Amino acid sequence: MKMLRSLLTVLALAGGAALAADPPAYPGLPSETPGSVTPATDSFDYEKRVVQIPMRDGVKLSTVILIPKGAHDAPILLTRTPYNAAELTSHNESSHLAALIQGYDHAADVIVEGGYIRVVQDIRGKYESEGDYVLTRPFRGPLNPTPVDHATDTWDTIDWLVKNLPESNGRVGIIGISYDGFLSLAALVDPHPALKAAVPMNPMVDGWRGDDWFHHGAFRQQGMGYVYEQVVTRKNEAKWFSSHYDDYDTFLQAGSAGELGRRRGLGQSGYWRKLLAHPGYDDFWQQQAMDKLLAARPLTVPTLLVHSLWDAEDIYGAPAVYKALTARADSAPLVRMAMGPWVHGGAIGDGSFIGAIKFRSDTAWEFRQQVLKPFLDEHLRGIKPARPLARVTAYETGTGRWLGLDGWPRGCTAGCRIQPTPLVLQPGGALTLGGSPRGGDAGFDEYVSDPAKPVPYRQRPIRPMGYDEAKGLTWPRWLVDDQREASGRTDVLVYTSEVLTRAVKIAGEPVARLVASTSGTDSDWVVKLIDVYPDEVPAQPALGGYQLMVSGDIFRGRYRESWSQPKALKPGEPLAYSFSLPNANHVFLPGHRIMVQVQSSWFPLYDRNPQTFVPSIFDARPQDYRVATQRVYRRSVVELPVVVAE
Repeated sequence: MKMLRSLLTVLALAGGAALAADPPAYPGLPSETPGSVTPATDSFDYEKRVVQIPMRDGVKLSTVILIPKGAHDAPILLTRTPYNAAELTSHNESSHLAALIQGYDHAADVIVEGGYIRVVQDIRGKYESEGDYVLTRPFRGPLNPTPVDHATDTWDTIDWLVKNLPESNGRVGIIGISYDGFLSLAALVDPHPALKAAVPMNPMVDGWRGDDWFHHGAFRQQGMGYVYEQVVTRKNEAKWFSSHYDDYDTFLQAGSAGELGRRRGLGQSGYWRKLLAHPGYDDFWQQQAMDKLLAARPLTVPTLLVHSLWDAEDIYGAPAVYKALTARADSAPLVRMAMGPWVHGGAIGDGSFIGAIKFRSDTAWEFRQQVLKPFLDEHLRGIKPARPLARVTAYETGTGRWLGLDGWPRGCTAGCRIQPTPLVLQPGGALTLGGSPRGGDAGFDEYVSDPAKPVPYRQRPIRPMGYDEAKGLTWPRWLVDDQREASGRTDVLVYTSEVLTRAVKIAGEPVARLVASTSGTDSDWVVKLIDVYPDEVPAQPALGGYQLMVSGDIFRGRYRESWSQPKALKPGEPLAYSFSLPNANHVFLPGHRIMVQVQSSWFPLYDRNPQTFVPSIFDARPQDYRVATQRVYRRSVVELPVVVAE
């Protein structure tokens, strides 16, 4: 036995020595891959240059420049982005510029027809650019002690472009959607002299008042995946994972948004830590609100704001900036706004429909040709439009027509005014336009709000936020979803008018003026203004009885007295709540009805209110979530901005 073990040891050692020896040599086979490659681009109708542009602090920003072949005296159209400049300038591998840039974040037809030099740049800290990344980096000041921000980076970029592109005419415009729209607004803070036009489209403006992160204090928790992916790696390589097909189950099972963030490692995101620290409208939010920042200085650059009437992400921003800028006599002449029947970013796509809602024409193409193109032509190419652009070009939903208005809100070109008119919540689910409540002070309707069964914001299963319809990600168009699913629930109050015998036009912000009580110590209030289609629509059968939300929003009750200092509600006490709903430019047609829905959850888009006051809902525990009885008193109205003849 001892001899056998010795023999095995010798064999093992011999085998190890053999493995440690050099591998046998074999003849080499020359590689077919060259050390470097030179693309054959002679047939291309553009030239692509990728450069690193130095900023004043030495950081270099990766910039893709697309120059039409043979260009000279060409204007420059710039987009600054956190979304990968290389990818955004290669949507299709093509020898044609139009195909190359067809998609986000380009108005490709206008760019190609206008002969623009197209420039897309990675902002600092993202993709191929150097530097540190801070989501919607604050401007120099209390929240940013460094000498650089998006205004200085834009200034330095433009300065380099006009000095290093001999094909240009020295005129630069900036354009962008969403985050890139925020970056377009940032360029207006101490702008470079060569910046001659800005087109912020669906811009992020105020993350607490009504854009990406909160609406009136209610947290938009389905954006948590974005906060993770956008921040924790330079190239968005770390992914927010799914655990359920239905996001409703994902968020309900986790409990609070804070607990889900803890489970998913979201605390690694610096921006998430800021969200947790600032659930109220404190200086952190107020000092970053772009409408406030821009209103503090005169505007010097012609600006075209672009707003989508069904924007699921930044429905607050563009009208807020328009209001702030036009309040200044020295800024107002330079501001224009276009409002169209689109989703977020829809102005650069097909604007002939949203989901089941069809329009009479491609409204986005009409905007690009009749508003965007003339605006850019005038300020970047020196071509005067055949007629001056209206201060506001607004699509009127319901009738399907464009209006050129001298301001916003306006109801018509001339001969009308806006009359605030109450929609009165009446007994038995009735709704009347004008007049006063019939129920008196004691009249109310009630429902039970159960945090264990929150009202879905759209029909389940609810898929994550995303733009790939082939994968069932229809997030952009949820605001036009049929609201019948909600109207059948016992925890949603529904008030409906008689069939209209005349058209009712509204223009501006409806205002929810609720008088309501809760048996809890905190509560959310959701108010939706809805256009109910006739029972049958022969031309579009799927629209028979369709409940189209024209405007709707949420308000977190703890902020009733102060947006920055939350306060518990007194159980059972009727309290007044007043909050604006998003802008509408809509006609309720004869044969239609007007509906108002009231509820206390909009899940999982917004985190659940535990209905028990806690210092921060991000930290709410399972035992904090309690059933509450909600009462809406018939002193409540929704005030409509009704357009009436002078």
